[in-house]
Amino acid sequence: MALVLQTPMKKEISPARLERIRQVLQKRQNDFTLLLDNVWDPHNIAGILRTCDAFGVLDINLYYKSSSDQKNEYKSSGSAHKWVNRKELKNVARFIKDLQANDTQILRTGFSATAKPVQNFDLTKKTCIIIGNEHDGISQEVCELVPDEIYIPMFGMVQSLNVSVATSIIVYEMSCQRNAVNAYDTPTLSPEELLTLEKEWCEK
Repeated sequence: MALVLQTPMKKEISPARLERIRQVLQKRQNDFTLLLDNVWDPHNIAGILRTCDAFGVLDINLYYKSSSDQKNEYKSSGSAHKWVNRKELKNVARFIKDLQANDTQILRTGFSATAKPVQNFDLTKKTCIIIGNEHDGISQEVCELVPDEIYIPMFGMVQSLNVSVATSIIVYEMSCQRNAVNAYDTPTLSPEELLTLEKEWCEK
């Protein structure tokens, strides 16, 4: 049974939209997240936000070595930026260590000799995928903290993809694996968390 909002909403909302919000929140995957490591192009970030919304990712984490690298624009994302939380990290090492302490599987993208296909990993588990930036990939400080590396198998002459496209494929792989075990049928958010987010979303 859905919890009922106890405080009045500032915006009027139709029953159909409220039901849509509840249905979407029920399928948000609170135990899968992305860390964008110095991904600076706002168009790429916008594309990633659309993918995350489409496949139920609740939030992404943005890390920049310097404040001058930060981009707060999300061009061409439609309204996707409203439905995916963005958290800007100040201390990436602490963030990664906290995930490790919480038994979260952490994987980074790359092309080294030890990298394995993304399909080789169980993405139904608590997981954080670290996405490297457009030019330099994963930063050295992150590489030293996260040994497990994934890549997308490709069979063409070009052996790299746009960062937004690559992220979409990885997130879609997560979605396929979770859908196969009916993970979207059971909320990963608590009733209290669902209620809080429902109120926030109704005001957007």
